[in-house]
Amino acid sequence: MTRIALDPFVADLDGESARLRAAGPLAEVELPGGVHCYAVTHHAEARQLLTDSRIVKDIDVWNAWQRGEIPMDWPLIGLANPGRSMLTVDGADHRRLRTLVAQALTVKRVERLRAGIEALTTASLDRLAALPKGERVDLKAEFAYPLPMNVISELMGVDSADHPRLKELFEKFFSTQTPPEEVPQMMADLGALFTKIVDGKRENPGDDLTSALIAASENGDRLTDEEIVNTLQLIIAAGHETTISLIVNSVVALQTHPEQRKQVLSGEVPWENVIEETLRWNTPTSHVLIRFATEDVEVGDKVLPKGEALIVSFGALGRDEAQHGPTAGDFDITRSPNRHIAFGHGPHVCPGAALSRLEAGVALPALYERFPELELAVPASELRNKPIVTQNDLHDLPVELG
Repeated sequence: MTRIALDPFVADLDGESARLRAAGPLAEVELPGGVHCYAVTHHAEARQLLTDSRIVKDIDVWNAWQRGEIPMDWPLIGLANPGRSMLTVDGADHRRLRTLVAQALTVKRVERLRAGIEALTTASLDRLAALPKGERVDLKAEFAYPLPMNVISELMGVDSADHPRLKELFEKFFSTQTPPEEVPQMMADLGALFTKIVDGKRENPGDDLTSALIAASENGDRLTDEEIVNTLQLIIAAGHETTISLIVNSVVALQTHPEQRKQVLSGEVPWENVIEETLRWNTPTSHVLIRFATEDVEVGDKVLPKGEALIVSFGALGRDEAQHGPTAGDFDITRSPNRHIAFGHGPHVCPGAALSRLEAGVALPALYERFPELELAVPASELRNKPIVTQNDLHDLPVELG
């Protein structure tokens, strides 16, 4: 099996995803830092593995971890070993940790956030409209970033004063370019910041999910302080990064497909189709780290060996022709059916999927209603990916609002 090295600079994600798919449903890959693992790259096999009880989140199953081959200053250590939370456990422990979060993020409860999301969106658009006419704007920094960060922070009870520090630390947390000597301190700083937030909520509880997690722990649901802190960190990280990418990628897709942009702006095609097709075609999450095989597992005509690590390559899955047909490589907002798994599948499916869809469903139509003449300020070919193996993210999105 030929090993495919994932580019730490993410210069050509589409090309890399195509090579992974061509390697078969199970590809042997090398993560930045020379760490070896396997990737599932086809839709059907991914659905199978994501519900296979032999594939677990317990890092102690990983042969390389047992042999001491994974250094604590590996830039991706925070994603491979983020501490005890619903992301890193299975079975009964996973259900216990996930239940409160899932209850807070049901479709019905998320819908109650709509009015607040609409108000935040309007405020962001007002700020954009007040800029000097003709000025180039970084739509990611000025619009796509503040909305999900404000929404998830309000949900979790995080003070806006902590946003700059969170942004700085998460930039390092996700980046493959963080110098190894800075990784341990970055991880310690993240832990300290979230511990401070939890301690503050323990002293002054509010109507937020962090306070609910603390109250549940005190009422006998057996969440430890570590689990509360790590759950808070997980939800904040996943809850804003995915939505930023979804909004940005949707705008780029529409701007590079003008006929389809006309269809959605005229009301011929609903915005829901834009969101679902973007999730499939240019998914916010390129690769999810990391699961481990408790025994040999057959994947197509290959075998994932016992004790080896597995990542899920969502960027490759979304354009799998076996699932989406011969036009899988095309952006098509009229695609039906559109059965992707961009938010995962099985017991670890993202509990924040409904919230991310709602935010994009409010933000995108409002943006284009206010600025129907919006244009990219540079050719799409010049947009630069950030050096993040797990997130399909851009450095910036320069636009002219018109």
